[in-house]
Amino acid sequence: MATVTFDKATRIYPGSERAAVDALELDIADGEFLVLVGPSGCGKSTSLRMLAGLEDVNQGAIRIGERDVTHLPPKDRDIAMVFQNYALYPHMTVADNMGFALKIAGVNKATIRQKVEDAAKILDLTEYLGRKPKALSGGQRQRVAMGRAIVREPQVFLMDEPLSNLDAKLRASTRTQIATLQRRLGTTTVYVTHDQVEAMTMGDRVAVLKDGLLQQLDTPRNMYDRPANLFVAGFIGSPAMNLVEVPIVDGGVKFGNSVVPVNRDAVAEAAAKGDRTVTVGVRPEHFDIVNGEAKGLSKDEAAGVPVTVNVVEELGSESNVYGTAHLDGDDKELVVRVHGRKVPEKGETVHVVPRAGETHVFSTSTGERLTD
Repeated sequence: MATVTFDKATRIYPGSERAAVDALELDIADGEFLVLVGPSGCGKSTSLRMLAGLEDVNQGAIRIGERDVTHLPPKDRDIAMVFQNYALYPHMTVADNMGFALKIAGVNKATIRQKVEDAAKILDLTEYLGRKPKALSGGQRQRVAMGRAIVREPQVFLMDEPLSNLDAKLRASTRTQIATLQRRLGTTTVYVTHDQVEAMTMGDRVAVLKDGLLQQLDTPRNMYDRPANLFVAGFIGSPAMNLVEVPIVDGGVKFGNSVVPVNRDAVAEAAAKGDRTVTVGVRPEHFDIVNGEAKGLSKDEAAGVPVTVNVVEELGSESNVYGTAHLDGDDKELVVRVHGRKVPEKGETVHVVPRAGETHVFSTSTGERLTD
């Protein structure tokens, strides 16, 4: 086991002017499970391959423990990688696949057999050791690939979207198995995925990348509660956070026909940048449905924002309502989470207001989170 450090590590592909990974700085603790997440082309797989020695590092350095491995070949880095396509040898049995790296390294047969049997027991693969990969399901093949990494007892596990070939139900159960296994083994792990739900449920910490730049590094809970900028706010969370540009008024911000109080320092910070508006983020579960036309108010004067329901996604205990709101002359798509037994009908209009204390405020000009 060991720490992993990216010290302003940069990768620029030949013929490209823009860095695929730009001065990445990460300190990964011994035994930590770190997830790299982001959209396609953000640099997450490139970062992993730089750590593995499969991509050159043009600037900066990478260290595993106290060793500078920036220019070491992959075989000398003491890492084990689990690939998206499992990369199993089809002509070998499960046992041979799991022990192949040890065989190449000259380990004696008795030791190999013991290590393979131990790993198979951990992964519930004992009864499959004599089978070929073609006789296994996708989930079983994925566990064989994990077993091949485990028997090597590396300092660092690297996993490049290992669950992307599995169906949704198997993916959910397997990610729990991987996270549990990692905590049992205590091996430092760097895991790449494009699935933010996977990232939030598996990682001790999550690093969000965009265009080769690190946007935020934090625990899943802190990232959900305090996204650093508009990109992270819109990327983390399912369904995504609602982001609405609203005018600054006395007492807060104007959200439809309601004034929503927000942190005074955030408003002052926006005003200091010359912004007349801010972008307010509201998670779907942080909207309250109000009786919009109570107290004799007309429809135009009703409290909150009227949202016309387009689609209702019923999930049992809760439902997601996808609708259209008319805000400051523009139609805006909003998602509101409601109780599963109190679901509005398609075409119905509901009035919503953000819950006090649960809003996120971002600078419209820079996209950065404002003080709150």
